[in-house]
Order: sequence, then structure tokens, then C-alpha cells
Amino acid sequence: MNQRPYTVVLIIPTGIGAAIGGYAGDALPVARAIAQVADRLITHPNVLNGAQLYWPLPNAFYVEGYGLDRFAAGAWGLRPVHQNRVGLILDRGIESDLRLRHIQAADATRATLGLNLTNYVITDTPLGVKLQLSDTGASWGTIEHPDSLLRAADKLINKAGAEAIAVVVRFPDNIDSAAVQNYRHGQGVDPLAGAEAVISHLVVRTWQIPCAHSPALLPIPIDPELSPRSAAEELGYTFLPSVLVGLSRAPQFITQIENPAQPGDLWVEQVDAVIVPATACGSSALLSLSQSRALAIAVRENQTQMQVPPELLGIKAIQVNSYLEALGVLIAHKTGIDPAALSPTISSLHSLL
Repeated sequence: MNQRPYTVVLIIPTGIGAAIGGYAGDALPVARAIAQVADRLITHPNVLNGAQLYWPLPNAFYVEGYGLDRFAAGAWGLRPVHQNRVGLILDRGIESDLRLRHIQAADATRATLGLNLTNYVITDTPLGVKLQLSDTGASWGTIEHPDSLLRAADKLINKAGAEAIAVVVRFPDNIDSAAVQNYRHGQGVDPLAGAEAVISHLVVRTWQIPCAHSPALLPIPIDPELSPRSAAEELGYTFLPSVLVGLSRAPQFITQIENPAQPGDLWVEQVDAVIVPATACGSSALLSLSQSRALAIAVRENQTQMQVPPELLGIKAIQVNSYLEALGVLIAHKTGIDPAALSPTISSLHSLL
């Protein structure tokens, strides 16, 4: 075979109520299908994390959102690993019983899945997360003591030799009850997701190391009307297992200046296609990738709270109705067939003169 590996980026932004990918790992079937077409799939924790549930994809790159932005901009590359030593940060604001549940979940991944974890670190101050909803309907949040988070990461990296960081932060219980109910019933926006992104972005931006977040919440009453798309988060006391599994094989971030090239290194020039929801085309990663040679595919069926179609930003994209249709475009593109040739009507060539 004389073709280079076919590489696809799958982006479903977090905290914007995506019909697919806005819930508890409900975009995993999409990622699994694309991974069968692509030789390499680059995506982010929002797509691959299903709380207690996950699926091993040997050709998938688990890349935190800020790191994905830097990769798409050409500033960072991705270097595959066999295994990362994962450090665990626990927010001091987590109650002792709930903290123990998370430690036991981490121990379970070591004993049952064979993951390589360092000792954990408890932040020296409660991190103090506050949640908000923007005027557009997206969720976001702030951290009252980000310096405490960074000090904990410093200990894990420089004293315990952590190569990736999992963060568990105590989220408030007084979340808008209507928003929580909508989310549990498969509607609306994940009220936690925007703040989760802030936490992981801070660690990745500061340390250039893989990071993902898992919220700590008290169990809530059983809901007989629970949506299957939200059900993965109801299976236990913690959402941590999928985070630890993802980080255990997450690629390391590299720069061309600091690191001599290795055969498996991946850079933005090697991306062949990028897939996004058709109404959420304003992400930094997509804006950068739209300037590259990558084919952009926008999926109409995956509606979000955003109203940013590709044409509004001058992005040339093939618009499809569903991820099933997007898979067909990927197959044609990978085999060197112009997707337009599969239509019963194909326009004639026009002269540039």
C-alpha cells in the first residue's frame, strides 16, 4: 500500500446542547464508525467519555480541546504513546465519603484494567467552581482558585512523574433543576460541560500535558423517565473511569522546536478531513483547519444551541444530513473519488480564462 494514513478530526463542541455528543458519551457510536473508515481518528474527551462507559479505539487520539486548538493551528503536534502514567487531582471541596468513592474508582482501573496511575494529590484549597449559562444557551463556568489546581498539577508532574492529569472537582449541588431535568431527559444543554472545559484548558495550556476532567456530584434520585443518552452518568458514584482510560493512551503534545521528529508524530498537515455539527462551525480548531487542505464536512442533523453555519464564516464545507451520510463522503474521499461523482448530476468543467 503506497498511500499515507487517512486522518479524520471529529469535533463536537461541549456545552452547546448538541443533539449527538451533548450527553453522556452518546457520540461514541459515531466515533466508532468513523474509526472503521479512518486510519487515524483525532477527537476530544467530550466525544469519547461516557462516564462509567468507554470503548477502546486503537486508532483514536484522545486530545483535550485546548490541545486540539493548538494542533489545528500548527503550533503543537501529537506523539503517540504506549502508556501514560496518569496523575489524579482531587478537589479539597469533595466530601470525605465522595472522595473515597473516586479513589476506589481509580484503584479499580488499576486492578481491573491495568492502568498506570501515580499517587493522588488533594488541592490545598477548595477550587470553587461556579456555573453559568450564556445568552446563547451554552454552558460555561469559572474557578475561584485556579492557582490551587496548578500547584497540585505541579506536584504530580515534577514529583510523581505524571505524564497526563485527571482532575476531579466538586461541582455545586444547587444547579438549575430545570436544566438538570432537561439534560436527564435528553434535551437542552449539559450544565456542567462548559466549566469542565475551563478546568482542563487551564492545565493543558500551562503544562502542555494531556488532561481531562470528571465532576464530583452527590447521587441524585432515580428518574424512571431517564433518557438513554444520559444514562451512562447514572451508573455509579463517579464519572472517572472513562477519563482515566482515555488519558492512559492520550498522545503527548510536542513542538517542532523542542523535539526531534519521530516516525509516528502527527501534525495538522496530515489531516485529511474534519467533521463538525453544521450549526457549530465557530470553533478555533475548525477555523484553523478550514485554512488547510482538509475536507470539511458539516452534519445538519446534529443540531446545537449555536447558529454558526459554515457559510457564515466563509468555510467551504460539504453539508450532509447525517453522520451516516458523512461516512459515505469519507469513504469516497479516502479512496480518491470526488464525492460529487456519486451524484446523478455533475457539473461540467469551466474555463478559468
